[in-house]
Amino acid sequence: MASISQQNQAECREKAEYANVNWDELGFALTKTDYMYIMNFTLADDKFSQGNIIPFGNIQACPSSGILNYGQGLFEGLKAYRKEDEGILLFRPEENALRMKMGADRMCMPSPTVEQFIDAVKRTAVANKRWVPPHGKGSLYIRPLLMGTGQNLGLKPASEYTFLVYASPVGNYHKGELNFLVEDKVHRATPGGTGGVKAVTNYSPVYKPLTQAKAKGFSDVLFLDALTGSNIEEGSACNIFILKGNVISTPAADGTILPGITRKSIMELASGFGYQVEERVVPIKEVFDAEEVFCTGTAMVLKSVASITYQGKRIEYKSGAETVAQKLHATLTGIQSGAKEDKLGWTMAIA
Repeated sequence: MASISQQNQAECREKAEYANVNWDELGFALTKTDYMYIMNFTLADDKFSQGNIIPFGNIQACPSSGILNYGQGLFEGLKAYRKEDEGILLFRPEENALRMKMGADRMCMPSPTVEQFIDAVKRTAVANKRWVPPHGKGSLYIRPLLMGTGQNLGLKPASEYTFLVYASPVGNYHKGELNFLVEDKVHRATPGGTGGVKAVTNYSPVYKPLTQAKAKGFSDVLFLDALTGSNIEEGSACNIFILKGNVISTPAADGTILPGITRKSIMELASGFGYQVEERVVPIKEVFDAEEVFCTGTAMVLKSVASITYQGKRIEYKSGAETVAQKLHATLTGIQSGAKEDKLGWTMAIA
């Protein structure tokens, strides 16, 4: 577990100040912070430039850039948490760096090294430390972007790229109960596509079914596999788990499922608690007799699903204080915020 010196940590905590934010009213929306990080790559130099912290603000892009015309872009999402003693922790940033490298390979893009990625995230978080919510009041959501910014009229990879990191304080992604509608006509991902990487092009196609579901009073959409239409895959922006007895199952990340970092962490925690954790094909029919269903993601962390509606049939699930989901949530958030001992080396102290 990496950390800065104890002296520097002490100095940081003595000078802790907070932005003028109503921390109790935070939702999941952009609050403009002070700074962002940027560095560039050109094929001519074959490397990323020196990265810099600059004031948060709009960026310029050529109208024919790869990101605007062909969607050549990736993003990541991770969080910084305030400890009770005012220290600041990142959660598993190396996993985000590795996932971006995997996605960049799929999208024919150069990627920052793991070291460059983590350095950029740390510098962004520290520069915006007054925006990290007080302990227990939320987190600083950090959004790294990798974009093809070189001009392209023809269909080919860009010749220039921009790596940018910005941040915003956030609270809960979903407030209230989580009620899913199963979508059986529109598919989020297809085999051989980009469902298994965090490509920007994965997300806007879910807007229509998600908007339609919300108009009917649902919180989110649960997508089925494109080949058979009979197996669950993901929500619009979250991984899904089902619990029956001592077995926790989640769809296998085989190319159409995003390998979520929260997903991975929950699987490891659940195994440590003695549950049998399975990554496999999960038929939609198994939701009918599941005891609990819950979702994971960086934004929502972990949240119980209250109900799933499929072809007019609504199935309700156990939720509340005595659930396995709540036990896992409390353990994970305790580690992330420094309230529980991190025996797994997942957190990184940056201030």
